[in-house]
Amino acid sequence: MEQAHLNFSNGDPFPLVGLGTWKAGKGEVRDAVLNALESGYRHIDCAPVYENEAEIGEAFEEAFRSGLVKREDLFVTSKLWCDHHYAEDVKKGLRRTLEDLRLEYLDLYLVHWPISLQRDTLFPEVGSDFIPPEDLPLSETWKGMEDVHNMHLCRHIGVSNVSPARLRSLVAVAEHPPEVNQVECHPFLAQTELLQTCAETGVILTAYSPLGTGKEKEVGAPDVSKCDVLSEVAKKYNTTPQQIALAWNIQRGVVVIPKSTDVTRQKQNLAAPSLKLSDKDMVKISELDQGHRFIGGEIWTENGSPYTAEWLWEGSEV
Repeated sequence: MEQAHLNFSNGDPFPLVGLGTWKAGKGEVRDAVLNALESGYRHIDCAPVYENEAEIGEAFEEAFRSGLVKREDLFVTSKLWCDHHYAEDVKKGLRRTLEDLRLEYLDLYLVHWPISLQRDTLFPEVGSDFIPPEDLPLSETWKGMEDVHNMHLCRHIGVSNVSPARLRSLVAVAEHPPEVNQVECHPFLAQTELLQTCAETGVILTAYSPLGTGKEKEVGAPDVSKCDVLSEVAKKYNTTPQQIALAWNIQRGVVVIPKSTDVTRQKQNLAAPSLKLSDKDMVKISELDQGHRFIGGEIWTENGSPYTAEWLWEGSEV
């Protein structure tokens, strides 16, 4: 049975529900991916900074060898890390990911953050670990992304954590405009302006952490599982608050990539597109928006960084 999907401009399907692999640890992510594939998932979201792509590659190899899936049945996303932002380094980053994932190409390759770090710097510790945006603009990195796309190492290219204004700027100057913008998006961070910008520029929005990140345990933080509104709507549809949160995003035309290593929850997440919420319920859920970011990007704005939160979430420079 084919997964519910959107379509890229060339007709390629983009499954509406993918398996997120952030925080899926070593020793568990291989089985999580295989279980997801057995349950019907065909969209797997990865990144080298998650430090588990080699194990995911083992799962892919086993799935192909056993006949569980064929490569052409899968939609695999990965991301360029911040220390490979020079145009000539993009291919190096992608080649390493392909080697780890044991694939010949990606379906989608994203610039993980519009933040540039010095080569071989995983995370910044001091100001000199950063490359100022004026010294290495996103537009230069994007040229490298266009190059690997032209080399057929990835079928589609996009960005992640990019503001509405910056997305418009990049679309305006790109030879091959970004096709996807992957951002944090859930009922408490509806990203309404960005979703409208994506619609106007022909970009598909993907929601990471569509059910939160685990930071819900912090005092005062919103929690999908404990939200009265989501629980009330879930009772109406005889389902869970988590499925309602996913269905709300999907019904807005947003692709979701919830992370789960639990088979039951994986299946529940995968079933979310079958839920059809009423207009009234969609509005009620949208009213939960409070602009709450679980991922505020503080790591990019501290330790003598040349970047600010305003530059990251509201800026337009490319």
